[in-house]
Amino acid sequence: MAVDYAVIVVYLAGMLAMGWWGMRRAKSKSEFLVAGRRLGPAMYSGTMAAIVLGGASTIGGVGLGYQYGLSGAWMVFTIGLGLLALSVFFSARIARLKVYTVSEMLDLRYGGRAGIISGVVMWAYTLMLAVTSTIAYATIFDVLFDVNRTVAIVLGGTIVVAYSTLGGMWSITLTDMVQFVVKTIGLLLLLLPIAVIKAGGFSEMKAQLPTEYFDPLGIGGETIFTYVLIYTFGMLIGQDIWQRVFTARSDTTARWGGTVAGTYCLVYAIAGAVIGTAAKVMYPNLASADSAFATIVKDELPVGVRGLVLAAALAAVMSTSSGALIACATVANNDIWSRLRGVVGAGGAGDEPHDEVKGNRAFILIMGIAVILIAIALNDVVEALTVAYNLLVGGLLVPIIGGLLWRRGTAAGALSAVCVGGVAVVGLMWHYGILANQPIYYGLLASLAVYVVVSLATPPTDAAVLAAWRERLAGNPARPAFEDGTLAPDPAEPTDVLNRRTG
Repeated sequence: MAVDYAVIVVYLAGMLAMGWWGMRRAKSKSEFLVAGRRLGPAMYSGTMAAIVLGGASTIGGVGLGYQYGLSGAWMVFTIGLGLLALSVFFSARIARLKVYTVSEMLDLRYGGRAGIISGVVMWAYTLMLAVTSTIAYATIFDVLFDVNRTVAIVLGGTIVVAYSTLGGMWSITLTDMVQFVVKTIGLLLLLLPIAVIKAGGFSEMKAQLPTEYFDPLGIGGETIFTYVLIYTFGMLIGQDIWQRVFTARSDTTARWGGTVAGTYCLVYAIAGAVIGTAAKVMYPNLASADSAFATIVKDELPVGVRGLVLAAALAAVMSTSSGALIACATVANNDIWSRLRGVVGAGGAGDEPHDEVKGNRAFILIMGIAVILIAIALNDVVEALTVAYNLLVGGLLVPIIGGLLWRRGTAAGALSAVCVGGVAVVGLMWHYGILANQPIYYGLLASLAVYVVVSLATPPTDAAVLAAWRERLAGNPARPAFEDGTLAPDPAEPTDVLNRRTG
């Protein structure tokens, strides 16, 4: 294992070195939280694919393939579909808003009264996402170094917290690009063909396994529908995803770069399911489906290649963990702590150099320590992740998508939808069980019904707020608006155009 250890150590050292480099570059709030909004198509595509394809998509995706065959691809496939939908339909508008958090977007759209409650829900989601990603270190480091669970979590978590705290989004972006390359080589180009060959090829796999292992819908229609509700819709509204959209250099970069990343996710989903199916042929009686990835890597890959593939799994976990961590810290600082102190941001535009970097860096460190401690204490990863996504989708999907698509939606409707949807999901999980499908079904319907009814029963959103919102969606700098919704004159506007518009 000496060669494999060397590969892993070099990889981890590289992550820390990039954190140090990112610290030298992140000199403002914009640089620290959203990489200066300067990422081009190639880097944007790589980092977006890296954050959505984490430990659950890699280790869990192979495990679902082991358990259900090719239809085990649906979980990761729906993640890819969500990223495609976000990129094609919403990313350009989101990028043009020039904000830092989802709650800031809600404040802009509804008039500054929806932020703190939505911030608490989003913080809970990003915290649990970071925790579940951190727990996944235990599986990988157990294979690598045969260390106990707590040491593995502390080791992996400390590295992620270190480079995230040092350089913020610049460090995370650079490490994500390396992680994207390592995952592509390790999983798609090495493990996938080796697993299929070791299993005897597709013909032997079909001969050894039941026919339902090759049924695209074998996992069940209800399960696929639930995946769409949780993961596809979750991709549309998660702070960890939106914060990557905010890094795009332009709305074109956000749209096309995200489309490439979403397509990559679809390929990754199929690859994971095929690897899991091959593992089922080679190891038909594993005690746990989630151990399929580690088993096939440990037993079937040659020296050196094994280290690279394990580094790929580590990369998958680290990219999601670091992305969730900076999202959690950003929400905690900008949406909760700043509001409790009475300091509400101006919506992200016009940051001064050197502003707020130390505060955001401190919050990443604090949230990172909290994530490591919770990960050590928590045992059931699936339940924690289910709670996080149920709260996110049940509480925030309707007011966010409604704000983007429905002009008549109001602040009262949005707040009601967040509260009713969140409470309904929690209550239904207590009644039906955390892993049941009913909580997300009924919670989402309750949120939608309340949003529509309350919005129609309350006065429309102030015309000045909507006018400013339309300007931000169009990518124009924020300008004050009169009470009737007419925007104040733009100093850069030609005089003849200004006279015609203002009369």
